[in-house]
Amino acid sequence: MELPKYMRGAVFWEPNMPLTIEEFHMPRPKAGELLIKTKACGVCHSDLHVMKGELPFASPCVVGHEITGEVAEHGPPTDSKIIERYPIGSRVVGAFIMPCGNCSNCSKGHDDLCEDFFAYNRAKGTLYDGETRLFLRNGGKPVFMYSMGGLAEYCVVPAHALTILPDSLPYTESAILGCAVFTAYGAMAHAAEVRPGDSVAVIGVGGVGSSCLQIAKAFGASDIIAVDVQDDKLQKAKEFGATHTINAIQEDVIAKIREITGGAGVDIAVEALGKPQTFVQCFNCVREGGKAVMVGLTQSGAIGEVDINRLVRKKIQVIGSYGGRARQDLPKLVRLAETGIFNLSNAVSRKYKFEELAQAFHDLNQGNILSRAVIEIM
Repeated sequence: MELPKYMRGAVFWEPNMPLTIEEFHMPRPKAGELLIKTKACGVCHSDLHVMKGELPFASPCVVGHEITGEVAEHGPPTDSKIIERYPIGSRVVGAFIMPCGNCSNCSKGHDDLCEDFFAYNRAKGTLYDGETRLFLRNGGKPVFMYSMGGLAEYCVVPAHALTILPDSLPYTESAILGCAVFTAYGAMAHAAEVRPGDSVAVIGVGGVGSSCLQIAKAFGASDIIAVDVQDDKLQKAKEFGATHTINAIQEDVIAKIREITGGAGVDIAVEALGKPQTFVQCFNCVREGGKAVMVGLTQSGAIGEVDINRLVRKKIQVIGSYGGRARQDLPKLVRLAETGIFNLSNAVSRKYKFEELAQAFHDLNQGNILSRAVIEIM
């Protein structure tokens, strides 16, 4: 299959300016990387934070980091085992944290703390040789990559960030496995270490929060409490496994959670919104010895405050969690979706065409997307 010479991608130029669809030279993968023909890309708040200037990132860049697609090319010289695992035409899903596989953290299995990912991609907008793979068709200007730069017709992904997507799972809905579900799984499995019978509160039940509800249910949590300010999201949360819902505008969240849990508080609370006030709520609603897991990103430099004496005396654990571990966790998430334990179709509430991406991010910014939206690029 001969590749086209050019492709289209969505470019972020500067804060609060609309994304524009531009033409690029066909990106070329290098060693250990694969060129993916993108089929779908999720619409995530992290992209929105970058677009609003709340998270500093190199620009211009192509955003989008939650993808499914088809293997189109292997970067030379790529290991034969990778080529065998991902032959041309393979269906794949990609994780937004793209492990290099070689740094000290990756070698310990901590893919979520990959040193190269943070030093090169998040700090500089490049892959791990310090270079982008994206160049505009007119003039050849380099354009940076937020993760793989998934809001494009093709993207280059390090092979360790990918896993095979079985034929039984659709491209569109499966895109959310790479960030919304991946982030939730990292929070519930590695940070919170949810056990059967645990009580769990999730504050903010958008794409990541609603995925946390499904995974808490899959892990056997007993009381699963969804907290939000939108009644429609709370109604939907019941479908994802919430046993109780709290509208934070109408009720005192801490008092209500204590009432539900017989005065104790929850074993585990997850903050999936990224606001200083919900950070405090998350900390204050866990029981003695409980875990407060912080997942939501916020404006750069924002501070979350905790009561130091409560932290010390009550042995509260405050744990940050950015995402899952691609090589270990992404295949598990595919299996959870394949067996129906994780309901993908229920988790995707809106679909957009590639040309409608500005509308998709507008709707996300307005709070009009119930759980997760996906942009279809195929």
